[in-house]
Parts: sequence; structure tokens; C-alpha cells
Amino acid sequence: MDVSRLRGSIVPLVTPFREGRVDEEALRGLVEWQIASGSHGVSVCGTTGEPTSLSVDERKRVIELAVRAAAGRVPVVAGVGTNHHGETVEMAQFAEQAGADALLVLVPYHVRPTQEGLYQHFRAVARSTRLPVIVYNIPGRTAVNLEVETLARLRRDCENVVGVKEANRDFEHVNRVLWACGRDFLLFSGIEVLCYPMLAIGGAGFISATANLVPDRLSLLYERWRAGDVRGALELHYELLPLNEVLFVETNPGPVKYALGLLGRIHPEVRLPLVLPSEANRRRIRQTLVQYGLLPADAPAEVTA
Repeated sequence: MDVSRLRGSIVPLVTPFREGRVDEEALRGLVEWQIASGSHGVSVCGTTGEPTSLSVDERKRVIELAVRAAAGRVPVVAGVGTNHHGETVEMAQFAEQAGADALLVLVPYHVRPTQEGLYQHFRAVARSTRLPVIVYNIPGRTAVNLEVETLARLRRDCENVVGVKEANRDFEHVNRVLWACGRDFLLFSGIEVLCYPMLAIGGAGFISATANLVPDRLSLLYERWRAGDVRGALELHYELLPLNEVLFVETNPGPVKYALGLLGRIHPEVRLPLVLPSEANRRRIRQTLVQYGLLPADAPAEVTA
């Protein structure tokens, strides 16, 4: 179990659709672009990848496509967590067979399990696979927080629970994670504005939706920090704030997909109950892309992908 490559900017890739189906060609193109732009890893079927809108077979196919497209050049972290324990185990075992490098296992949503239930769930998933497991804590979506003590218990009892993606706005909580789990535990930021601060306390990197649009800048943020260029990393942190904000003006990944559509990377399509941003927010997204030099000021207002 080699986790040395699980660091830096790991992009939580969108799942492109066209006419209701997974757009496999666009997905392969996104993986190629991310690698060429310097992303240190690719994660699929996480929140930004709309896993709850995908069937089990579609999720498996997306994982297969990502593994084949990456071809070992960067690690592929497969999102396998659901609110169904048996399905999560099935997905974990499939991802291992498909050649994924690590698993991203979400705290079960909707059911609101106790901490003991969470412990037993994650322990069973971890024991079902030899792959490194990154726990995904996102209490704003799951309605339950994986407490520090539960995570530390999993770290002690499961050799392959190697890290956590914390989409948790409680910065005291994430500090306590490293204190309780060890400074070698892989802490990834899942909150865009906390990417830089988590590096400062010893984080391993970030899994930021913003990397879907500017993978080069997110990878540079990590590279500057790793090289000791604190001032340069801090400048990028503040430079990215307006883009981070506009990409969450409505529910993720609607704004990200609309922006990628404006750039011609994908056909901007989501599945109900998600929808693309309102007209007012579309204008705001477009203006922000122009501000960042990602789109010319005279570009068409409508998506052309």
C-alpha cells in the first residue's frame, strides 16, 4: 500500500453528460487535460461527480474510464461511498479490481447513523479491500459529522484508513484530526477557501471543485507551498477566492458544469433534481471567467459545447 503519491491537488472531476448519457469521450478528454495541466491526481464519483445521479453500472463505468485514461500517470481516487452499506462494499471491491489507486468513502447520507454505526460501517468497508481508504466527511450534505474520536479509532484499527477529506467548515475540528490521528495522516481540504490553511497546519493537499476549471493554478498552489514559497502560495489563495465563491453560488456541480460548458470542455448537463444556474447567476459566472482571463470579453453569452 503506497500512499506517497496521494498528495497535492486531486481534482474531483465532474461527470459529463450528453443527452442523458455519460459522455465518455468528454470524460477521457477531461482526464487528459487535468494531467497535462499539472493535477496530482483525479477523483471520480465524489460530490462534484454527481454519484447520486448515477446508477451503480454508470459509476463503475466512470471509474473504469478514469483508470484507463490516467494509465498510471497520476493516482485515481474512486468515490464509492453511498448510504447503502452493501453497495458501498460492492463498489469498493469493484474499484480495486478496476485498478483504482485509492478509495474515497463518503459518510452515509440521509440515514444519520450514530458514531458507533459510522465506525462499524467504515471498518467493514476498509476490511473488504486492500486499497488505501480516504474517509469523506461532509456534514453539510450528510447531516452527521464524523467526530474526531471516531476517525482516530478507525485509524488505529484499520491499517488502510490513511486519510480524510474534510469538507468541514469547523477549522478547530480539522486541527484536532491531525492531533488525534497523527501528523502523517493524510488530511485533504474539501472546502475551497480552506485549501491553503489546511496546508499550513500539515495537510496533504486538497480535493477542490475549482480545479475543474483552473487545474494549473490549484496544482501551483500546492507546488509553491511544498517548495517553501509561502508568499506565492498565499497570493494564489487570495487570487482564487472570487472564483471559489462563484462556483458555489448555487448547488455544486451546476455552476462548475455551466462554466466548463462556456469553455467548451463539456456539454453542460446535470440530472434532476439538480439544475443549471439561474440566468442571473449564469451572467455572474461568465463575468468571473472573463475576469480570470478564462473567457474573452466578447465570447458568446450562450454555451457552445
